[in-house]
Amino acid sequence: MGLSASSPAATAQSAAEPSKQHQVASPPSECPMHQEKMRGCPMHMKASDRRAENTDDVPAHQERAYEYVACPVKSGASQVNDDIDPSNMMPPPNQLPSPDQPFPLSTVREESSIPRAHSDKKWVYPSEQMFWNAMLRKGWRWKDDDITSEDMTNIIKIHNQNNEQAWKEILKWEALHAVECPCGPSLMRFGGKAKEYSPRARIRSWMGYELPFDRHDWIVDRCGKEVRYVIDYYDGGAVDKNYQFTILDVRPAFDSLSAVWDRMKVAWWRWTS
Repeated sequence: MGLSASSPAATAQSAAEPSKQHQVASPPSECPMHQEKMRGCPMHMKASDRRAENTDDVPAHQERAYEYVACPVKSGASQVNDDIDPSNMMPPPNQLPSPDQPFPLSTVREESSIPRAHSDKKWVYPSEQMFWNAMLRKGWRWKDDDITSEDMTNIIKIHNQNNEQAWKEILKWEALHAVECPCGPSLMRFGGKAKEYSPRARIRSWMGYELPFDRHDWIVDRCGKEVRYVIDYYDGGAVDKNYQFTILDVRPAFDSLSAVWDRMKVAWWRWTS
């Protein structure tokens, strides 16, 4: 019952990969490398979807995220200076250094490959400073650990790589629905449930396997249909050169007959392959 069961078998992967059918977003507009306009997918242009981006599903820090995405032809310093809010001459609160912070941290954010639902943009990862502030809000105190600015840089790279891995696994499942959603899926929202172990994780623990150190639920927009994915994160040992160390168990939740059928098909393919 290994974790290789997190994605469909090779027979499913022959379907058209939705990830390749997404157009590339165009952030930020001032960067010469990103001037091409993106055309919307007809599958996402139903009457109910012809509206402004649903900001209720999008974290507030995503609204100004592209102002922090580094452009290759601009320096990091000018990028930060351009982020001053003219209304109060201050950067966004979650980018401010915390009191007694031992070293400066980057406020530059990296664009992901994950499309945002109801938008022509993609999700943007937090900066080192945002991640630091988030850890402090959760009760972590830097004085309890011997941590350096280089550690924070590596933490961000590992965090981003985990999310990219998770999306690639979701795309493998979504390839089963390439006909009904030719433009591919997009991510609506997500949430962490570290202490809410999934039934699958608990069953594995009863069989002697370790429990995951984290769990996320991602809500995907499949051309107008919401699909929930459960992602269990397991410790995979040492971090490799690509900043990967996590073993992911990704699968659609048993929220619909369609998801149950997908899981049954993939289980059968693996059993008979």
